[in-house]
Formats: sequence, C-alpha cells, structure tokens
Amino acid sequence: MTVNHGGRLQPMYFKSYLTLIIASHECSLDCAKDYTINTFFRGNPEFYGPDSRTSFEEAVAAMRN
Repeated sequence: MTVNHGGRLQPMYFKSYLTLIIASHECSLDCAKDYTINTFFRGNPEFYGPDSRTSFEEAVAAMRN
C-alpha cells in the first residue's frame, strides 16, 4: 500500500491493513501488529507521526474486542 506522509492515517485504514496481514500470513493479531510495526512503520511506530500511531493503536484495540 502506498502511503503519503502528509495525512493522518485513520483507524479504519489500519483495521483493513491488519486484516490483510492476518489473512495473507495466516497469523494472529499480535503477529500482524509486530509485522506492521517492523515493516510498515519501519521499526518506529511514530514514522508517520503521532496521530497515525494513535490510529494504529486504536485499530488494534478495536480488533481485540
């Protein structure tokens, strides 16, 4: 997925992204979360800014419920 650095990524974006990772890698939410941090965020959860990090955390929390 192509991402521009200019905008805040929404929780719905991350829910879709995580769902895709879970399906394609046949792994758990925790696995998908780690994968996303390591690849999408390049090891730095603030890579796309604090708002996108917060949206990511909100998406993970929503998917746990």
